[in-house]
This record gives sequence, structure tokens and C-alpha cells, in this order.
Amino acid sequence: MNALSELLNLPDSEKKTRGLVHTPAEIAQQPKTWQSTVGLFKARHAEIGEFLASAGLAVDPRVRPTVFLVGAGTSDYIGQSLAYLFRKAWLCEVVAVPSTDLLTHMDELCTPGKKYLWISFSRSGDSPEGVAVLERACKRRPDIYHMVVSCNTNGRMIRANAGNPQVLSICLDDAVNDRGLAMTSSFSNMVVFGQCLAHADDLGKYEPILSQLIEAGKSFLPIAADCAAALAKEPYAKACFVGSGPLRAVAKESALKLLELTAGKVVTMSESALGLRHGPMAALDEDTLLVCFLSGNKRVQDYERNLLEEIGNKRLVTTRVVVSGSAVPAMNTLAEHSLAPVGSLTLADDYRAPVDVIFGQLLGLFFSRRWNLRPDCPSPNGAISRVVQNVSIHS
Repeated sequence: MNALSELLNLPDSEKKTRGLVHTPAEIAQQPKTWQSTVGLFKARHAEIGEFLASAGLAVDPRVRPTVFLVGAGTSDYIGQSLAYLFRKAWLCEVVAVPSTDLLTHMDELCTPGKKYLWISFSRSGDSPEGVAVLERACKRRPDIYHMVVSCNTNGRMIRANAGNPQVLSICLDDAVNDRGLAMTSSFSNMVVFGQCLAHADDLGKYEPILSQLIEAGKSFLPIAADCAAALAKEPYAKACFVGSGPLRAVAKESALKLLELTAGKVVTMSESALGLRHGPMAALDEDTLLVCFLSGNKRVQDYERNLLEEIGNKRLVTTRVVVSGSAVPAMNTLAEHSLAPVGSLTLADDYRAPVDVIFGQLLGLFFSRRWNLRPDCPSPNGAISRVVQNVSIHS
């Protein structure tokens, strides 16, 4: 039995007492929910295709709209993990823009007269910034097309725009509307939906990728759980997550999960492999856990291997963990732990986020328990909540 299964098999009364009713199950359910999310996409495939065509995605790539991938916090990292894939698939400018930036600087970020499609991600659909930004954009720039991807059919971002032909709302299955504070299965399922969206014109090509994702996720869960549980027994006070390209978003989300679920008791940071040397490396010490999401692109991986070697030679940290999309040889001298899905799977970096992020989620879960926190509601002083509160919207 692996460390995650042990939590899942606890008596219901103990789960409730220890704040483990939702978070472990929401992490564990992810691979089996991805197929359902793709099924939902297929059910609305024609409608989505028509909307994208109306938004300008069916014309010459040179005159297609600029696509903003919009969200806050974890939802912003969804967009960041997808931006590279969207650019390749849609052959147009695609930018992940935080809704928090759009709320304060929408006029500066949106060029007058330019065509836009905004794709907003939000678990609850009730984030004050997300609601306000969408409302403001619809009033000030009625020419902008919007797609809202949420996990809550009752969220204001969906309800307030019912019947607006410029807004297409998509609500995922209620099972992935995480009840725990931290976004876990909502993150990975919105990423999977986004991957489907990138393949809207060639969904058949995504089917084998999805099969690999599901297989990889199932085999990775127990391996990642046991490693995360073992690491949580060590006295790390800090953690640094490294990822490049689309995996930079995975590093950011993993850092956020560990920070949220430990109520800040483990201080986290994230950077790209090349960016870490430009100052942030100064924060590494023997109390720091280093996690590198190793690229499958050989040129990028060479930079990451150089970084891991340098950190080892300088003895900056005691533990380096490498997470890769497939088994990688010759990591013994570069990392103390090397994790990958079982088998001969090879996942391209553009598609790895739903699987790789599981390790960051599990680190958050087990470190939360180490600090005797309740993972379902790990903020004892109320500093953070499941849905952001108390944001005053200014005109």
C-alpha cells in the first residue's frame, strides 16, 4: 500500500478530524477524471468549433485574434502551461495574462482596434477579480470574444453571461470542483480541457496523447506519493521548483501548492533552469528541497543537467529531485531522487502538466500533515480561503 492509499483508507471519522476528507481523494481521482473531461469536450465539440470560428480562429493566421489565457493564481498557471501548445496549434499570438493584471491595467494590455479572444479559467467562477474583469471587458470592449472554463455551474462568471453570444461558458463535471482549499483536480482537468481546445480541429490526434496521460498518471501517483511522504519526514524549511518552457508553470503551481498547504511554514520559490543562476540561487541551502521538472527536449535538458551538476558540485542543497516524462538514464550523479511514470511512455513537455503537477500536490499534502495542519483547510489564521474574499473593486 502506498502513502496516498493509506490516507484514503483511513476511517471517515479520522479523515474528518484530520482534515483529510477531500484533498487526498481529489489528488487521487485525477487520471480517471481526465477521460470524462474529454467526453464533455466532445459533447460540445461542434458548438466550440463554431464559437472559435466566430471569434476569428478559422481565418488566415496572419489576421487571427490575439488570445489571452486569463486566470488568477493556480488558474493563471493553467494558462501558462497551455500557452506554448496554443501558439503551435493555432498559429497566432497567445499570452497568459493574470486577471489580477487585467483588473488594474486592462487599457494598457489591450490595444485599441485589435481583435481578441479571452479564455478565462476559474474553479469557482466567483473570484472577485475574474468576475469584475469579465464584466468590465464586456462593457468596454464588446468586440472581444470570451470563453469561460469553470468547475462551478452556479458561479457568477457563468450565470451573469448566460445568453451573451460573445461569451461561451463551459462547466466541467462537478466531481472536479475541488472541495478542499487547494486546487488539485480542478487544475489538471482544466489543463486537459485546454489541451482538447488546442486540438479542436484535430481532436483525433489528441486521443493517443490522452491515453498516455491517463496511463502515466495512474502509474505516477503511487511512486510520487511514497517519495513525497518520505521527503516530508525531513526538516526542509524551503523548497525550490525548477521548470522551463511549459514546465515553468508546473514549477510555479507546485511551489504554490506547497506554500498554501503548509500555511507558509515551508517557504517556496520557482524559476527556470537558466533563470535560477541570476540571483535566486543565493537562497539555496541545506534546508532547501530542490525539485526539477526535467524537460524532454534534449537542448533544454542539457541546460537543466548543467544546473543540477553545478548545484551538486557546490553542495548547495542536500536533496535534488528530478521529475521527468519518461525514464531518464544517468541521473545518479545529478539527483538523489528520480521520478517518472512506469513504462516506455514519452510525454512531450506541452502535455506533461497534469501528470507532473501531481508530485507538487502530494508534497503539499504530506508536508501539511508534517506540520499537523488540516489539508482541506490548512490556513488556521484565515489568511487564505477556497475562494478569494474581501477584494474591493475600484472603477
